[in-house]
Amino acid sequence: MNDQSITSIRPDDAEAIEALFALPFNDLLYRAHTVHRRHFDPNEVETCALLSIKTGGCSEDCGYCSQSARHEGPASRGTPIMDSDEVRAAAKRAKAQGARRLCMGAAWRGPKQAHLERIVEFIRIAKAEGLETCMTLGFLSEEQARQLKEAGLDYYNHNINTSPEHHANIVTTHTFEDRIETIANAQKAGLKVCCGGILGMGESRRDRARMLQALAQLPEPPRSVPINVLVPMPGTPLENAPPLEPFELVRTIAVARILLPTSRIRLSAGRHAMSDELQALCFFAGANSIFLGEKLLTTDNATPERDKALFAQLGIVPRPQEKHAGSTETRTSKTA
Repeated sequence: MNDQSITSIRPDDAEAIEALFALPFNDLLYRAHTVHRRHFDPNEVETCALLSIKTGGCSEDCGYCSQSARHEGPASRGTPIMDSDEVRAAAKRAKAQGARRLCMGAAWRGPKQAHLERIVEFIRIAKAEGLETCMTLGFLSEEQARQLKEAGLDYYNHNINTSPEHHANIVTTHTFEDRIETIANAQKAGLKVCCGGILGMGESRRDRARMLQALAQLPEPPRSVPINVLVPMPGTPLENAPPLEPFELVRTIAVARILLPTSRIRLSAGRHAMSDELQALCFFAGANSIFLGEKLLTTDNATPERDKALFAQLGIVPRPQEKHAGSTETRTSKTA
């Protein structure tokens, strides 16, 4: 198999992307790992921390989310936005744990103008601790994205979650195109985009291929691509969703790596329930980013002790923290 056959998949070639998913498992992993080594140190993983600065009470009806006010999940009732001291303490913890970036999320359809002053303050607090910053605040206008960029925000997270075709089965209060518009607004403002999806929501393999295709066809590929596995939450429409087959997760990671060769692929929600062996396969297939900490918004995460032990077993090291907040991300080119 020559180099051209490994990297010749075009984002507009839906049949070829589906064919990647159908490859023999070892062939797919070989191709993905070859691409991974070409662009990244295969034994380095980026570590981020996630903080819910405003939990619950969201007006959207996303079927996977316990924070929707339309469901009866454990976090459906809204809480006030955090104060500055709480965010500062969380930023210090994240830095001490070895996180490179602090990702802050708020459960609402989108921020009101009155929220942005607080958000700007939180960005400055995190950057003062030497952390990169990421926000996930729902839908943004062009003007809001510009204000966040001017405040020093590095990344904006807004996942597409699933394929365009499956989207209406998951949420009815906004469209797939609404999500694409916010991503476009963030990129126009010069923000780096973090954008991925959720597996295990009743989608088909074709839907997974179409989701990755949509990410690869964005005007600029996302810098970070979170791949989440659904954690069924009580009181949500997807609380009884069947579990995702583990090898399908690895295949999705591998196809994501081939289609998005320079993006960091983040093994995200659901990791606490994955075996060490499954995580190792995901890292080999091209995952090279994780969230640290025992909680991801409202779901459990792997413990720091378990992550440390797994990294030691695999010979993986965390990507070094930035010496100065807001510095430009660089990639080390690797040859296969």
